[in-house]
Formats: sequence, structure tokens, C-alpha cells
Amino acid sequence: MSAPMFKATDIVVTRWGARFLGRRFPCSIGKGGITDDKREGDGASPRGAHHLPALYYRADRIPALTGTKIRPGDLWCDAGDHPAYNHLVRAPFKASHENMRRADRLYDLVIITDWNWPNATPGKGSAIFVHRWRKPRHPTEGCVAFRADHLRWIAERITPSTRLVIR
Repeated sequence: MSAPMFKATDIVVTRWGARFLGRRFPCSIGKGGITDDKREGDGASPRGAHHLPALYYRADRIPALTGTKIRPGDLWCDAGDHPAYNHLVRAPFKASHENMRRADRLYDLVIITDWNWPNATPGKGSAIFVHRWRKPRHPTEGCVAFRADHLRWIAERITPSTRLVIR
């Protein structure tokens, strides 16, 4: 098997940190480590090359970015038996979900990955995002998280060809 090919525009993540556009960044990964067999609720970050199809941000908390504003009532469905599994939904929504407009600052800026999206397989994991970390290197539920200023720097430089490569 040959070594994977990385592009200069890839965000390459390992358990020790990330590399993007010639810079290195500390980051957090899932509390379950990195996995080849991602499952809903396992706390692991899925190994592979993931595209970054959307960026969401809290316009009331951070300066404008090219992306979609997170509105009151925006939720992310994590109910594996629901047709909207692993998609943005609006309140009121009875199935299991995450609030995108959180009281803490974790989702002030969120980059969505294409892990199990847009055609989601039930139970294969949802809401694998790139977002702000809770505190330095504090593990996530499977996402990749960065310091706020590093996340902003990255968000301002991603392009449609940028991939999140978790290895």
C-alpha cells in the first residue's frame, strides 16, 4: 500500500496536532482517539480525508466570515433513526439533536465535514465538525478542535479543495 497523497491545502491532523499551509497548530481530537470504524457516540474522530462543505458562524459573537450565520433555533440532528440524521434542522424538533447556537463558545465558528454527510448511514456518526476547543487539547466527542484564533486563521484560508485529513 502506498503512502497517502496530501495536498498543500489539506489540514492534516494527528493525535499530536495539525498542519495547514506550512503552519503547525495544537488541536484536540475525539476522546476515543482516531478510528477506522466510526460509530455514533463512540467519541472517536474518523480517520480519512474529509471535505469541508460548509462553514457556520455566530454573527453576534465574531466578525463576519464567508459562510452561513447560525440563527436561533438552528439544531443538528443526531438521531440515527430520523430522516434528517446528520443534517441541520430547525426548532422545534423532537428527535435527538445538538443546539448549534450554544451558550458556550464552542460553536461560534463551525466547519462542517462530509463525514457521513450528505447521505447519512444510521449509526455511523454525526456532527463531525471543526470547531473551537473547550480548553487546550481537551478531547472532543469526535470533532477536531482548535484554539479560537487558530480556528479563525484556518477558516479564512480554506478553499473548496481543502480537506481535513485525520490520520
